[in-house]
Parts: sequence; structure tokens; C-alpha cells
Amino acid sequence: MWIVGILSSIVYVYVFFVAKVYATMGLNLCNVCISIYGFWQWSRGKGQTDGEVASTHGILYQHLTWRLAGIIFSSFVVIYVFIWYVLKHYTDSPVPVGDAVVTTIGIVATWMLARRIIEHWIGWIVADTLSVYLYYRLGLYPTMFLYFCYTILAFAGYYMWKKNGIKEDGNLL
Repeated sequence: MWIVGILSSIVYVYVFFVAKVYATMGLNLCNVCISIYGFWQWSRGKGQTDGEVASTHGILYQHLTWRLAGIIFSSFVVIYVFIWYVLKHYTDSPVPVGDAVVTTIGIVATWMLARRIIEHWIGWIVADTLSVYLYYRLGLYPTMFLYFCYTILAFAGYYMWKKNGIKEDGNLL
């Protein structure tokens, strides 16, 4: 799905530019780069069991540690404040707070996905749910519906990783 993520992110760079949702537009630009990194990480053979591709027998994943959660939360605050400030003072964004929150969660969740941290799904559930409301307010109804579907898929993804995944007890840092 990394390739699909790259292609859909490229399309949404344009959609969000036209809607003046600049941080989410920027997130989609970042998603292109992060998805290339994620594709590279996942294609290196990590997460494989018994010589088989991980998706056949389960995804190798890790849980978030308290230490890493603190680092992620601190990073979230710094990234959010920066994005909000830029949107509020240097753009004509109609939704600087919502755009900054959704974008920051997306940055953190995508990084966590690339690191195979299962709790990234919780971030996507929150971000996608907030996005549904945000895009409703902006009148982006097809995009609102897409993010409603993403919310359902995030719940399903979390469930599937928990059910079929293979927990790794390695050190995340």
C-alpha cells in the first residue's frame, strides 16, 4: 500500500492547495517522502518470518514504550505549535487549528507506522475522525467521505495487526 499512499498523496497536494488547507497539503508532500522511506524500510526484509513475507503470516510490530511516548508527545507539541503559528500568521487558512492538529497527528502516525509501532493506528483513528469534521466544515464532501472510510480502515488495521501481528520485544530507540 506504500505505492498507493504515494499516488493518493500527490493527488491530495492539489486538492488541499485549492481548499487552502496548507498544512494538510504539506503533510501530503511529507507523506510522499515518508512513504518512500516506509516502502524502503518494509522492503528490506524486516518483519519477515520463516523466509515468508510478513503480510502472509502477520506483521512484525512493536508497542510504544513510555519513554518513546513522552518523546512523541513532546515532538507533537513542538510540531503543532510551529504549524499552527505559520498557518495563523502567514497564510489565509480558514482552519489553522484543525489543520495543524490533523497534520501533526499524521506526521507522528506515519513515522510510527514506518517504525512498525502498532499504536500508530490510534493516531490515524483520531486524525481521520477529526478530518471528517474538518472537511465537512470546508464543504469537501467527497474528501469527508474518504476520511470516514479511512477511519473505518484504521479500526480494521488496528484489529488486524493485533489479531495477526507478531509482537517484537525489541528496543524502539
